[in-house]
Order: sequence, then structure tokens, then C-alpha cells
Amino acid sequence: MQYLLAGLGNPGPEYERTRHNVGFRIVEAAARKWGAEWKPWQKLGVYSKVSVAGHEVFLLKPHTYMNLSGQAVSGLARFYKITPERVIVCFDDVSLDVGKLRLRGSGSAGGQKGMKNIIEQLGTDQIARLRLGIGPKPEKFDLVNFVLGKFTRDEENLLETTLERAVCALECYFKDGLQKAMNQFN
Repeated sequence: MQYLLAGLGNPGPEYERTRHNVGFRIVEAAARKWGAEWKPWQKLGVYSKVSVAGHEVFLLKPHTYMNLSGQAVSGLARFYKITPERVIVCFDDVSLDVGKLRLRGSGSAGGQKGMKNIIEQLGTDQIARLRLGIGPKPEKFDLVNFVLGKFTRDEENLLETTLERAVCALECYFKDGLQKAMNQFN
């Protein structure tokens, strides 16, 4: 069975360690653990194919910038004939505290423009997602500046542990299914 695991973020060194790029960081952590090697994907991003729990899993980091992530995700999914029910997207969530994970099987984009574009491109909200908390946003901060800002040193320390937990949640998802992964990691 084939799956697509996409991590959302923005390309380029200026965005590497920003809050908005935790989706990239999740799939990068998974790629390191699973021995993935990145290759270009039609000028839309980079991808790799790995085996996880007996499944063929395509990892993807779109390079279309966050708001157009659906171009790369839908393109790769269609090319490899991966249905939306076998797509899982990792991204940041400002409504969750730093270090919190939330795995869901479907739902709205919740204000996340990359996820909104993926839902539009795939034509369904029946897409699994793993959200990693980056908030809360301080009251007087502009949202754009906050999500494009860097984590504090203490938050980075917490994030390292959370990235490991996120990869474990994904392994559980591929091995035991969505419900068990949600019960164990939410």
C-alpha cells in the first residue's frame, strides 16, 4: 500500500528554523530515521520513497511556498495514484502550545493556508494531518511575524523531543492505523 507524507514549510535558508516550517522538520526527522534520500520532484519540491511498517511511503517537502503546497502534494499523489485517504500532512498550528501534537483524519484547514490549498487541490478535507503546536501567539504580535519567527532556545529544546514523538506517531499511524495513533499521541 502506498502513502504520501507531506511536510509543509517554506523553502530557503531564511525560513529553515521558523515556526512555520515545523512540517518540514517533521518529515526531515522521519527521513533521517528511515534512511531517506531526497530527490527533486518536478521543480515543485523534493521527495523520497521509503518503506515503513510494510508500506511504501513517499515523503515530500513542497518548494512552492506554504500557500501553494497543494500543487506539489496533488501532483505527486496523482502521479503515483495515491488517494487522498492515504495522504497525511504535517504542519504548524498556532492554536496549540509548543510541543503539543494533534493527529486527525479529516477536517477544515483551521486557518492554515497550506492545508487549505491541499484541500482545494485534492477536492476533499478527508486528509489525515499531524499538527504540531507553535503557539500561543503573544497578544501584541502580528500573526505573520510570529509564524515566520524563530523559536526561543527553551522552545527549541522542547521541539527536539516533540519531533521524535511526531515520528513515533507517524510510525504508529502506518503500523497500527489512525485511531490507535490518535489514542496514543494526542
